[in-house]
Amino acid sequence: MNYIVAVDEKWGIGKQNDLLFSLKGDMAFFRETTRGKTVVMGDRTLASLPGGRPLKGRDNIVMTLLPDFVPPEGVTVCRSLGDLFALLTGRENDDDVFVIGGATIYNLLQPYCRYAYITKVQADGEAEVFIRNLDEDPAWRVCHTGETLCENGLTYTFYTYENTAVKPYDPAQ
Repeated sequence: MNYIVAVDEKWGIGKQNDLLFSLKGDMAFFRETTRGKTVVMGDRTLASLPGGRPLKGRDNIVMTLLPDFVPPEGVTVCRSLGDLFALLTGRENDDDVFVIGGATIYNLLQPYCRYAYITKVQADGEAEVFIRNLDEDPAWRVCHTGETLCENGLTYTFYTYENTAVKPYDPAQ
């Protein structure tokens, strides 16, 4: 499993259940990286997508604790880590699984991810929600630095981090 996210300089990711920045280059990277893959998200992230609909061209899994959550067509629901791990265990390639938000889901699943695809925006997005800073976690290291782009007056760089201490899935959780 991996995750993909854009962060501001404080590792903020969102405000008012929306992205901090609208960057075409980052959105293109997200589409190219996750197309044809499985995406895992929380129910609020699903609600923030256009029309509250799942992402096209991907298998969509929503983690939720809401007892009355009714998923739209094309969404698989998991109500625990055990449910998610049981669903993912035995897959031919779990590198094709991407966590896409929100902060609770990122922070919950981070220890189980092998790679993190982080777009760092050199700005303060005045975020309300944050994820853990991988630069401060000794288990994570930068293994690739991509190109730096400028768009809408913002400078951003693509980084790939590798987790050197990936926790194995445990369907019994």
